[in-house]
Amino acid sequence: MRALVIGASGQVGGALCLELGRRGHAVVGTHARTAAPGTVHLDLGDAPTTERLLGETAPDWVFCAGALTHVDFCEAHPDDAARLNRDGPRAAAQAAARLGAGFVFYSTEYIFDGTAGPYGEDDRANPLSVYGRTKWEGELAVREALPRCLILRTTVVYGPERQEKNFVYQVIRHCREGERMSVPADQVSSPTFNGDLAAASVELVEHDARGVYHVAGTSVLDRYAFARLVAEVFGLDDGWLAPVPTARLGQRAPRPLRGGLRVERALRVLATPLRSAREGLETMRDVIAPLGKLR
Repeated sequence: MRALVIGASGQVGGALCLELGRRGHAVVGTHARTAAPGTVHLDLGDAPTTERLLGETAPDWVFCAGALTHVDFCEAHPDDAARLNRDGPRAAAQAAARLGAGFVFYSTEYIFDGTAGPYGEDDRANPLSVYGRTKWEGELAVREALPRCLILRTTVVYGPERQEKNFVYQVIRHCREGERMSVPADQVSSPTFNGDLAAASVELVEHDARGVYHVAGTSVLDRYAFARLVAEVFGLDDGWLAPVPTARLGQRAPRPLRGGLRVERALRVLATPLRSAREGLETMRDVIAPLGKLR
């Protein structure tokens, strides 16, 4: 296939480009602020430029991994969040529809309120934050734009990535440098290995799948337990990790606490494994260890 990956410089988009190439597909990737090798610049909020790029690349499938994901920034800047999480994907999906292309939209467990997780695909959305609301509105906009769409919800994505920004890299740096890190012990979720998310995405698209799937790790655990597991797998001192309630962190946006995603629907159709947190961390360790010390 010919694939366009919007947000290819991020960790999900980067993993997608690697997986698409590995499986023999042609891929064009975009970046917003931070370029990656071979990517072209695209502001997802610029509808005319997005439509022009789709016309030039003529993709069979568009993978929309670009988004404004900083939850507290979204809370303070709702217009920016709506532009990049709802309006931009809507315009891209409409352009894909005009070309007859399929469209993959990446969403989040933050569309749920975190009172009764882990959640299945058909559970009722009730977002607590601007981020969650705009991603839910993005889902609805994409579904309205074209029938050939795939909504993939995921959460706490980690794994090897060029920018070394995800939660696991943060834990590793704090423990290696002997800096205390406060970690919420009451935010339960499903940590997701980025390679599994990418492979599952491409497999579903290769089978022309449609609808909503939860693609996440099979472990459901709180963020502090996950951080301690990171320390264990990477051979670090977890004494630098301090468990705290979310209320103590003073975050601007509310978080879903009893979260996590149920993945039975995806597992019924995927050959791609969805690894447990330990399995994913061990794979990440084996990939990045030969690369030497983190930046």
